[in-house]
Amino acid sequence: MEEQRRKLREEILRELDERQQVADEELCDIIDSRILEYGKNNFLPLKDKMELRSRLFDSFRRLGALQELVDDQDVTEIMVNGADRVFVERNGRMEPWVRAFDSPEQLEDTIQQIVSRVNRTVNVSRPIADARLSDGSRVHVVLPPIALDGPAVTIRKFPKPITMARLLKLGSITEEASDFLKCIVEAGYNIFISGGTNSGKSTFLNALSACIPKDERIVTIEDSAELKITHLPNLVRLETRQANGEGDGEVTIGDLIRAALRMNPSRIIVGEVRGKEALDMISAMNTGHDGSLSTGHGNSPRDMLSRLETMVLMGADIPLAAVRSQVAAAIDILIHLGRLRDKSRRVLSIVEVVGYENGEIRLNPLYRFEEDYEDREGSQTVRGSLKKVGCIQNTEKLKAAGIEI
Repeated sequence: MEEQRRKLREEILRELDERQQVADEELCDIIDSRILEYGKNNFLPLKDKMELRSRLFDSFRRLGALQELVDDQDVTEIMVNGADRVFVERNGRMEPWVRAFDSPEQLEDTIQQIVSRVNRTVNVSRPIADARLSDGSRVHVVLPPIALDGPAVTIRKFPKPITMARLLKLGSITEEASDFLKCIVEAGYNIFISGGTNSGKSTFLNALSACIPKDERIVTIEDSAELKITHLPNLVRLETRQANGEGDGEVTIGDLIRAALRMNPSRIIVGEVRGKEALDMISAMNTGHDGSLSTGHGNSPRDMLSRLETMVLMGADIPLAAVRSQVAAAIDILIHLGRLRDKSRRVLSIVEVVGYENGEIRLNPLYRFEEDYEDREGSQTVRGSLKKVGCIQNTEKLKAAGIEI
């Protein structure tokens, strides 16, 4: 059947080459006629015919071999290491996939189909690109000659928006810490979420955004639109743009942050800061846009502050003391996420930034994940919880909002 599918695809491809434009309905008719013609001389159960029809259509109009994985709700990550090697992540475990692309050309066609939908370009001269699928899944592409073994495609799938209640059920956070975060979001504290790759930063940011009052105006800024904020009617979503072939027309996160300041936002949400745009984000938080949120890669809250300092210095040549003072004034709360050895994602710490003193940013730990070591021996599951270790010191925003912890 696999061999016949390839032959039918080649026949259909030759027929399509003779036509200028073919609608989806017409393509389905062509596929059906080819399958019926094949079925005259070869017995094919109805179930196999339907699967063959679906896979042929996917290869022309959707994502080909990857479409089945994109539709599979249990798959959280798809990793393509060339046309003949595809790996998937299910329930935190990586495993090879039994299928592959028919040829490197088919994989390259799929890549161009993905990036063209979001007006991105990837080719030999620009071999690296970020894109997204229609469902918001994040796509990263690296082409040869940078990728030595063929095109490398990584697709990070995002489940339906996860609420704080769902995170509670999964054990990612405690009810006490959840109630605390709801209060500080509503009160307008500036919050920064840190963590490693695949630690759940974007998911947690989505969950926190549900606590934002509905009467506020929100502007979201992202490299590739991934946030799924649906409960806010006054929402503006902005996305960066790459430069064209002549090197013109690039719109960066920094450009979008500066544009957002002129849109009368109540809050600004920056999906992730990676470079010199951190200076614009810190400046925005320090210009009265309380309640802003953002994320970044870091190993711990302290490490995240150090990385922010470095990123700010990439955007301006200013004294380190001034950078630390601005960072301390901009960020109120740091939330650090992590992925534990049992592949579970947890909130590992919540700390308050209480100011800048004697050349250092002072932190006040509020919650810390503590593992139950009595249950550790011989168990693959990490047991523990987020324990309260301190009280918030800066309560001015809570009092102004009439909220009591």
